[in-house]
Amino acid sequence: MTTIHLHQKTTATPEQVLAGLTDFGPGREELFGRSADSYLKVHHEGPHEADVTEGSSGIWERLHYDWTDPHHVLMTTTDSNLWGGASSHTYTLTEEPTGGTDVDVVVVRDGKNLKGRLLASVLGIVGARVLGKGLRKSVEAIEARNDGASGTNTQTREE
Repeated sequence: MTTIHLHQKTTATPEQVLAGLTDFGPGREELFGRSADSYLKVHHEGPHEADVTEGSSGIWERLHYDWTDPHHVLMTTTDSNLWGGASSHTYTLTEEPTGGTDVDVVVVRDGKNLKGRLLASVLGIVGARVLGKGLRKSVEAIEARNDGASGTNTQTREE
């Protein structure tokens, strides 16, 4: 199992970041490069939770999104062609005094088959850099969508 910790500060408000994370409409891939519209399927969406399949490049996962606490978004993998067990994404959104947001992300990857275990091992080596770049691009897209300035200070750390 691989755990990757990412950190990003943004000028977007926590509400704007949450709106981006929970926008399951067409064009999601513009915010999240690893969520191609061709893979996107919303099975259920409620006011504070959703059941969504997403992915890209032959990798997909079905996630249960829970944002009952709008500053803490938990995405638990319920099915996938690679990920199982304890796989998840946890976003913690903390409002900064400036009105922006400190975004803290923990990604857990537990491979359920040989390909998943191999990819989890690779992510243990390069995941912070690769996923950190993706987080930075997503935050910049959320800022642009809200007419905000470009992102600031990406810091990633692997645990």
